[in-house]
Amino acid sequence: MIQVNDNFLLLPESYLFSEVARRVKVFQEENPEVKVIRMGIGDVTRPLCKAAIEAMHRAVEDEADTATFHGYGPEQGYAFLRDKIADFDYQKRGIAISPDEIFIGDGAKSDLGNFFDILAQDSTVAVTDPVYPVYVDTNVMGGRGGKRHGEHHEGIIYIPLNKANKYVPQLPEQRPDVIYLCSPNNPTGTAMTREELKKWVDYARKENSLILFDSAYEAYIHSEDVPHSIYEIEGAKEVAVEFRSFSKTAGFTGVRCGYTVVPFALMGHDSEGNEVSLNRLWNRRQCTKFNGASYISQRAAEAVYTQEGRSQIEETIEYYMENARIMRTSLTAASYDVVGGVDSPYIWLKTPKGMTSWEFFDHLLKDHGIVGTPGSGFGAEGEGYLRLTAFNTHEATREAMLRMHNS
Repeated sequence: MIQVNDNFLLLPESYLFSEVARRVKVFQEENPEVKVIRMGIGDVTRPLCKAAIEAMHRAVEDEADTATFHGYGPEQGYAFLRDKIADFDYQKRGIAISPDEIFIGDGAKSDLGNFFDILAQDSTVAVTDPVYPVYVDTNVMGGRGGKRHGEHHEGIIYIPLNKANKYVPQLPEQRPDVIYLCSPNNPTGTAMTREELKKWVDYARKENSLILFDSAYEAYIHSEDVPHSIYEIEGAKEVAVEFRSFSKTAGFTGVRCGYTVVPFALMGHDSEGNEVSLNRLWNRRQCTKFNGASYISQRAAEAVYTQEGRSQIEETIEYYMENARIMRTSLTAASYDVVGGVDSPYIWLKTPKGMTSWEFFDHLLKDHGIVGTPGSGFGAEGEGYLRLTAFNTHEATREAMLRMHNS
């Protein structure tokens, strides 16, 4: 008899975005004449920047020549990329992060899900609500979630994000071992200020908790008081791991490349109370279970740090942020209650007329051909909300807003 991991049976039957895709597919099959505008899943739509494409072409040519061929690369990532990240993303911001504290991966999602490989399996976990589903689902898979009651799992500590607290996570009453924070936040699109993030770093230092900081949308930050890295906060290197991705920064959702920062100062403890370097354990994990991101994708990521590459990706980011501005302005004028879209490409809006999240999703899809993401899919606090993304053309964004004005 084949035994399965019973923890998987505690998960919802389908992943949120899979259910969205299923409903859209059914609608399009039944209504092929409708031009559907997709503003649901957070996937980019503009092509990769010229600098990255040219770098990938050169990398492909390298693989065609014995003298320049690359097979297995270093599991931690090539030095040419780690050096650039350390310099541009940290040292130029006055943050002392070395290349050996940086691990190149195939995207933030994978490392966020895998990091618990090096942590105690019975660790208590805290997440915000609403929350990026991967944080919850991977912990349920690992046996830390427990049974599901409504939208919550009994073994997870939920920290509400709502209008009452201005979508800023408040310190929990119950101490967690591990805390997931995302800023700018997915799905609400809001961001934590330096003062707000400092409270969490100070809390983690006092309580000896670990912060897993998802910074995938850092490149979209426009507010001066919003940190680009958690390591801008004093003491954060002692309590935080930072996860970043080139997916939204440079359009690498299909190319797959990201990185995780595990500072040397970050220590855990074994069952006897002895200090253990998390950098060393993560390195050991990667060497065993990961063969590194591809040489081609890493060369493309390296090109993002050239003068041409920086200029090109900034142009694309501003293109998406103009879409966010269009949505915020239009929806506010139409009397929708909205947040986000200032430091992120996401708009979080209250559903009208008391509709549930899925009712409003179906209304927009069936009556207006617009795809959003139901807020309830992100947690109990997301019920009655919908997330829209800025990853589309200006023309499609304006058309979607026109349709919503007429809803």
